Amino acid sequence: MLLYAGTGVLAGFLAGLFGVGGGLIIVPALAYCFYLQGIDSVISMHLAIGTSLATIILTSLSSMKAHHAHAAVQWLVVKRMSVGILLGGIIGALIADALKSEVLKSIFAIFEILVAIKLLTRAQVKSIKRNLPGLAGSTIAGVSISAVSAVVGIGGGTLSVPFLRWAGLSIQQAIATSAALGLPIAISGSLAFMWTGANRVNLPEYSIGFVYLPAFSGVGLLSVWLAPLGARCAHRLPANVLQNIFALGLLIVAILLLIS
Repeated sequence: MLLYAGTGVLAGFLAGLFGVGGGLIIVPALAYCFYLQGIDSVISMHLAIGTSLATIILTSLSSMKAHHAHAAVQWLVVKRMSVGILLGGIIGALIADALKSEVLKSIFAIFEILVAIKLLTRAQVKSIKRNLPGLAGSTIAGVSISAVSAVVGIGGGTLSVPFLRWAGLSIQQAIATSAALGLPIAISGSLAFMWTGANRVNLPEYSIGFVYLPAFSGVGLLSVWLAPLGARCAHRLPANVLQNIFALGLLIVAILLLIS
């Protein structure tokens, strides 16, 4: 529970600061905790991803509220993308269910490496004055972002922020709107993981499908308290140094996952 609490503190702050939903921290931390607990490795990554998505429901609500206070969430964009987001979360969970735990671990590690490279190189999508995509384009974007996010157990900020920047939003608006989009991603993804894992006989006690309730409570409750602090820092403080540290941490975790 102490490990879950520490994970929640760090994940919550980063969720608010970078709009990443915390999943990049939560998934490997939970996978390691499950290893220490002796949970079956056949389902450990599925359980980590499903539980991560469930905790992101709480962090997204908290982070979204903090960003909304700055009037930065673009609700029209959220409305246009919501249907695709909800559908993509289900698709991503079904894809993850069809993959072995080792494959999921490798996919997650490669994804973290790509995110780390993006952060270290300061790769940015420039905002260009253009009209936002219509309902069809927003739905396709929502399905794609949400499906990938559900497979790796994240809130989608690393994918939705570049898309929103491309669509013409400022960086503050993109981060804030991404936090709001993380909620339907997390809801649809976690519910789908509950359903796909419902009949597994090797689940630990106190699990609902691929959502482990002790980890959900330990990580989720503390991450909620820290997300508003991260959101305030995103609007007030330069985060270059912290971003570099975060990126290097992701690289280390990804390498450990690949060689373990």
